[in-house]
Amino acid sequence: MKEVFGYTSCRQISEMLFSIAFFHVSEYTLAIIFHGKSNVTLKSLLISKNYLVAMIFSLLEYLVEIYLFPGLKEHWWISNFGLAMVVIGESIRKLAIITAGRAFTHQIKVDHEEHHELVRHGVYGFVRHPGYSGFLMWSVGTQIMLCNPISMVAFALVVWRFFSQRIPYEEYFLEQFFGSRYEVYAEQVPSGIPFVN
Repeated sequence: MKEVFGYTSCRQISEMLFSIAFFHVSEYTLAIIFHGKSNVTLKSLLISKNYLVAMIFSLLEYLVEIYLFPGLKEHWWISNFGLAMVVIGESIRKLAIITAGRAFTHQIKVDHEEHHELVRHGVYGFVRHPGYSGFLMWSVGTQIMLCNPISMVAFALVVWRFFSQRIPYEEYFLEQFFGSRYEVYAEQVPSGIPFVN
């Protein structure tokens, strides 16, 4: 037992828990910085029932696999690649939030507000939805970091599906707010989510 639940599992689980804690605390902190404490609720932590189920499933997969197939978790280059994806995805998402400032919200705005602007500089010059692409990379990276093949595929499919439905809905309102300016921007800059125009 000591061999199975040794340094490998401690390192990978520690990295996972730190990644999750940092992601959620920084999301909440940035929401307070840009929107004020009175306008931020616990929803800004971005923890839903489905999210908890997914994370618990991934930890259960990890524990079952490290017990039954400990060699599966020993591929350091895979785990380190996942860690790199987590860091890059987190960085892209946080750059998106900081660049957009008050214009970045966790809820899709259906009414145009005075401070709502079309952000096209910084990371938004490379992809239209860097917050989404950063989260996709971060979430899949957490599973690669744990060498969790089942959760890696499941996270990639579920997160991609979520954003493939959310982006057209959000862009409908962005076109209402910014008209041809947004249409030109959308033609020039990719969405940041594979196979979503």
